[in-house]
Amino acid sequence: MRVAIIGGGISGLSAAWFVAAGLPDAEVIVLEASPEVGGKLRCGEVAGISIDVGAEAMLTARPEGVELLAAVGLEGERIAPLTTSASVFAGGIRHPMPARTMMGIPGSVDAARESGLFTAAALSTIAEEPSRPPLAPLQDDVAVGALVRDRLGDEVVERLVEPLLGGVYAGRADALSLQATVPSLAAALTGGGSLVEASASVADRGTRATGSVFTSLADGLGSLPHALVERGRFEVRCNATVRALRQSTTGFVLETGPVPEPEFVEADAVVVAVPAAKAARLLADISSAAARELADIDSASVAIVTFAFRDTALPPGSGLLVGAGERLAVKGVTISSQKWPMATDGLTVLRASVGRAGDNVALQRDDGELIALALQELRPLLGITTSPVDALVTRWGGGLPQYAVGHVERIARIRTAVADVPALAVCGAAFDGVGIPACIAAARAAADRVLAELARRGQ
Repeated sequence: MRVAIIGGGISGLSAAWFVAAGLPDAEVIVLEASPEVGGKLRCGEVAGISIDVGAEAMLTARPEGVELLAAVGLEGERIAPLTTSASVFAGGIRHPMPARTMMGIPGSVDAARESGLFTAAALSTIAEEPSRPPLAPLQDDVAVGALVRDRLGDEVVERLVEPLLGGVYAGRADALSLQATVPSLAAALTGGGSLVEASASVADRGTRATGSVFTSLADGLGSLPHALVERGRFEVRCNATVRALRQSTTGFVLETGPVPEPEFVEADAVVVAVPAAKAARLLADISSAAARELADIDSASVAIVTFAFRDTALPPGSGLLVGAGERLAVKGVTISSQKWPMATDGLTVLRASVGRAGDNVALQRDDGELIALALQELRPLLGITTSPVDALVTRWGGGLPQYAVGHVERIARIRTAVADVPALAVCGAAFDGVGIPACIAAARAAADRVLAELARRGQ
């Protein structure tokens, strides 16, 4: 029995891991189009220091990520951040990130006031919101920005909500779904009420969790995909672009290999774990309804510019986010050597993120120009006065799916359509969350679907 996994990112590799564990006698093959596995989990090198140039932290509040680390034997390699204290750059000034917020939505006017981030008028709006006529029960999805603007005004969106959503999704607050991006807050508002009080309730539940909210690995999260490959019972074929997927009398046929001399891989079951646009093309002949829905999921492109500096003193904290009104290409900075325990030989290492949904102008520059632009903007952001000893640009074209209003319902329709095709499953960052635990959870669900169908056939 053979199961083919299309895509070797964290979703595809996790699906392969779970399928192989559930079917010890099966042949599990991962087909990855690029030269190496990992997707958005990748390590690069700057000034001789290995550092994550994709995802660099994993939430611990959801169990799927830390459970997989333990299963792979990486529990002892986990590290916790040295600091999670961040700042927001708005109005040309750095401000500490307000406490008691949920994705930038204030839960406390006192915390908002202490940050110095907001004007007196905005603080008054935050203070008065709980006494306004309550929100009607939220039965339908809404854009995060529209909801916050209505209850708390434009300033809260531009100075805090937009930077946070931009940091996670590279998206726009006025386009992103509340249900998909902040599901805990959406659930808290199903009965209506106060946005500020709901945000405080959700934020307070998060602070009661024990231990660090984030974790990483001593060798970087980019080491996780390679550990999965080394310790999993599945085969990986890189440089193996799957151009077509068709059903056969016994299962599926995947077309791969060079165009002049295609190779055909037969499989009893398939998990499609690639970005939405490619998944739409692969499913066009098998499930046109799912393909149409997947094709409508947009994505944003970003670039990570990693720097190493010597003899540079930076503000304390893990980094900063940039307010939407600052008109800068850099939308966020992580000071990696202050956030994580890492050996840097005295160097300061940081990552600047460039690119937002609908704004790719800066990304059109070549690497040298992009490095120069980021450095120019980092000087006022962080007070940098020295030149870097090294820099590295990592581009993620179409790397972040955009969760538009109605995204949760769209994903439900996709899964319903795919369910009509036996032994086929889908997963990836476009489905239930862009975070690593969410991707692993979706991969587990896809693997379970395939395993259940193959078990039924074997009865």
